[in-house]
Amino acid sequence: MDFIRQIIDFILHIDKHLVELTTQYGIYIYFILFTILFCETGLVVTAILPGDSLLFAAGALSSSGNLNLWYVMIFMIVGAILGNQCNFYIGRWLGPRLTTMNTKWINKEYIERTQRFYEKHGGKALIIGRFLPIIRTFVPLVAGIGKMNAGKFLYYNIVGALVWIIPLTSVGYWFGNIPFVKNNFTVVILIIIVVSAMPLYIGLWNRKKLMKKVDEFQ
Repeated sequence: MDFIRQIIDFILHIDKHLVELTTQYGIYIYFILFTILFCETGLVVTAILPGDSLLFAAGALSSSGNLNLWYVMIFMIVGAILGNQCNFYIGRWLGPRLTTMNTKWINKEYIERTQRFYEKHGGKALIIGRFLPIIRTFVPLVAGIGKMNAGKFLYYNIVGALVWIIPLTSVGYWFGNIPFVKNNFTVVILIIIVVSAMPLYIGLWNRKKLMKKVDEFQ
């Protein structure tokens, strides 16, 4: 519980924490940003780490001179790409082991459906998934389990990282230093978290309504 509270505090006051880390670690802050993005996208157990809010905050601190925007983008893009690649190959490793199991929770038919889905829609899922908190950590794992072509995965992994990181850090750079944003940074971060998670909530809500209609039809 203490760990989760610390993560929540880090997310809500991410601007202050990044300034403290920059003061304490200097140039190594870029490796810290790399590590956070790598873990957030590459390890399922650390999916709760900040993603969208971190990108905005890092961009904002770049505009105030605490960080270099180009270094921020490069290190975070590399971290996000390598994180997804790690997750993908974990899924590749898990896939054959899961297919030998056919239990209530692991159904071989579901895995085969996943494989067909990623053959057809894998690229789209990887790019859209970048903008969905928590979900973006599972997408590359499932792509690996679904045996998505490795070359195709790498291509969309790179494209997804670029279209996710560059715009969000740029928005932080251009708007993060506005007095209103600086004075209400916690509120802005909360808005970013809610807005970025909105597609997930809408998707779950629509699925719930769809399942309800199916039940009524039956």
